[in-house]
Amino acid sequence: MKLHNSYTNTVDDFTPIVDNKVKMYVCGPTVYDFAHLGHARCYITWDVLYRYLKFKGYDVTYCRNVTDVDDKILKKAAKEGKTPEEVSQYWYKQFANSMQALNTLKPDIEPFATKTLGEMISIVKDLINKGYAYEANGDVYFRVKKFSKYGYLSKQPIDQLESGARIEVGDFKEDPLDFALWKKDEKFGYKSPWGVGRPGWHIECSAMSRKYLGKTIDIHAGGADLIFPHHENEIAQSECANDCKFVNYWLHNGFVTINKEKMSKSLGNFLTIDELLKKYDSNTIRFFILTNHYRMPVEFSDEALTSAQAGVKRMLNAKQTKINEDLDITQTEEYKQFVEAMDDDLNTSKALAVLFDLTNKANKEDKDAFTILYKLASTLGFTFDKPTLSEEELQIAVKHVSEKLGENFGSMEDVISYRKTARDAKNWDIADKIRNALDEVNIVIKDAKEGTTWEVK
Repeated sequence: MKLHNSYTNTVDDFTPIVDNKVKMYVCGPTVYDFAHLGHARCYITWDVLYRYLKFKGYDVTYCRNVTDVDDKILKKAAKEGKTPEEVSQYWYKQFANSMQALNTLKPDIEPFATKTLGEMISIVKDLINKGYAYEANGDVYFRVKKFSKYGYLSKQPIDQLESGARIEVGDFKEDPLDFALWKKDEKFGYKSPWGVGRPGWHIECSAMSRKYLGKTIDIHAGGADLIFPHHENEIAQSECANDCKFVNYWLHNGFVTINKEKMSKSLGNFLTIDELLKKYDSNTIRFFILTNHYRMPVEFSDEALTSAQAGVKRMLNAKQTKINEDLDITQTEEYKQFVEAMDDDLNTSKALAVLFDLTNKANKEDKDAFTILYKLASTLGFTFDKPTLSEEELQIAVKHVSEKLGENFGSMEDVISYRKTARDAKNWDIADKIRNALDEVNIVIKDAKEGTTWEVK
C-alpha cells in the first residue's frame, strides 16, 4: 500500500511502526457552528482510509480530537449570553449528528481538549525546561528558530516566513515567528504554573496525540489548510518535547471550492451538511467526494451532486441477491482490481469503476457479483439500506401534499388511498399532482399490479 506523504512530498510504501497495528490521528472540529461540506470531505476521506486499513487486516486505533476551548467558542458564548461549555457541548452534538448522518464511523478515541489540560501543561513545562519555550507576562511562546526543521512540512524556508511575520499589539514575543503554547486568560482560563490561562490551539493536538497514541504515530491526517501553521507547529513542539520523530506519514485532503474559492465559514460561501442532506442523501455526498482523488480540490456544484446521485442510484439499484458469506472475495478479479486501486494512494475513482463493473455483472445475473459489490462498496462507506423518514419528517411530507392539493391528509396511507381513488376514476391530473408534490419532498411513488408503494429517494 502506498500513500502520499506530505512531509516527504513523495508517494511512499506504508509500513506501520509495530507489526500490523496502525495509530492514526485526525484533527477534529472546533465546535461552535454547523459542520459544512468542507468538513464532510475531510471526515469522509479519513473514514474511508480507516475502513480500508481495517479491511486490509490492520489493527487500527483512530483518534480524532474535539477542540472545545477556542477564541471562536468564547466569541459565540459572549454573543449568545451562554457559557463556553454550553456552546461547545451543543455544537458537538450537532457535529456528531452530522457525522452519523454521513455514515462515518465513530473514532476509537474522541478526546476533548478541556479534558487533556494536564497533558498540555506537562508538555509546555518540558519545552520551557529544555529552552524551546519561554513565559512572557502569563503567555508562553515556542522559540521557532530553535527548531532547525521548522518549515519542512509546508516547504517554507525560515527566511520566507520571517518576511511576513509581525508582532501583534499585546504580544510579548522574543521573535515574530514564535507561536503561543499558552495564553493568559483570567476570565475563561484554567490554573497553570504561569497563571490563569488556556492552551494555544496547536498544543492541543500534540498533547492528545501523545496521551492516547504515544510519542510517535503512524498517520496524522487533516485538511490541506492545516499544513501551516497548525501541523508545522505540532511537529516543532512534539519533536522538541519528546526527542523523537512525531509522525511517519502526513496525509492531507484537498479543499472543496465554490467558484474556485475554498469553502470556508470566514468567506461565507459554505453549505452546511444539514442543508445538503435535505437535498441529497449521504451516499450521494460520499460518491461526489470519492469520485475525485482526495488530494485534489473538488469544485462544488448542483450539477456535480446530481451526477453523483445518478451514479449512486445506478450502483445501489443493482439486482440484489442473498449475500454469500462463504464466498472468499479475495480470490476474485474484482477484489484484486479494487485493492490495486486503493493501494495506489487511495485511488477511489478507480475503485468506483470496479464497483460499476460489478453492478453490470449483478444485473446480468452473475451469481456472486452482488456479494462482491456489497462488501467492496461497504468498505468505502456506502450503505445499501433504503433511506427512511422519521415520523416528524413523514408528517412534514404529508402536510406538504395536503397544502399542494388543498386537502387535509392525516397520514401517507390517506395520500396513497386518495390517489388510488383518483386513478380508478381516471382523474390523472390529481394523481400526477400528488406524484409531483411527493417528488418535491424526495418521495417516489411506484405503481404496480399489486398496488402503489412509496419510498424515499
